[in-house]
Amino acid sequence: MKLQHATWPEVEAYLKDSQGIVIPIGSTEQHGPTGLIGTDAICPETIAEGLSDQGILVGPTLSIGMAQHHLAFPGTITLRPTTLMAVIHDVITSLKGHGFKKFMFLNGHGGNINTTETAFAQIWAEHSLAREPSGLAMKLFNWFHGPRVRRLIDELYGEADGWHATPSEIALTWHAYPDQMRQVPLDPDQAPFGEIRDCFDYRQRFADGRIGSRPQMATLDHGRQFYEAGVADALEAWSQLVAAD
Repeated sequence: MKLQHATWPEVEAYLKDSQGIVIPIGSTEQHGPTGLIGTDAICPETIAEGLSDQGILVGPTLSIGMAQHHLAFPGTITLRPTTLMAVIHDVITSLKGHGFKKFMFLNGHGGNINTTETAFAQIWAEHSLAREPSGLAMKLFNWFHGPRVRRLIDELYGEADGWHATPSEIALTWHAYPDQMRQVPLDPDQAPFGEIRDCFDYRQRFADGRIGSRPQMATLDHGRQFYEAGVADALEAWSQLVAAD
């Protein structure tokens, strides 16, 4: 069930049985010469489709994240960390007013992790300072950290999955959009590893946008496997959230 495909009476009926919702969150940023700019939003949105098929309410994808370090590559869009925090705060507060109490943000971008967790902390702090129980349970689940997905990454790619523009995430986008598969020669074959600072430092150190990865290892069948593993991991995380007091 998708929030944007439901009517308000249908949402009202859903809330009588469940007060939980999944919010996919990602980014709009470069993913090397072969990865779609929307990769980090497409991946959690694709996995969320599997949750929706299980009757879980899925909200609209927050597709622009904290990606300042990619701005030297054309097509990247970023929010400031404070802006993303405000967006998350307002999404949760809006839905809380309707009766939603349990929120799982299904994340596809490492750059969102600290900001999302801080947004949760801000909400809890507001309620604590007001001496007002929030009644909320908020969880960040990174699809790429799920146990089944991690085992699959180790099995298929090992260290060659890298840190950015990874074959695992690119394979998952191919599962979602097989007509968007791209392969081009890459030099070096595996990108180097290293730390990054601002966008200019990033472009200087990693000229084609990859970090430590060999995205050419991705296949369409790998994408199917990552979808199945990702849905199973996310369902497990969701079950833990809704079972908590």
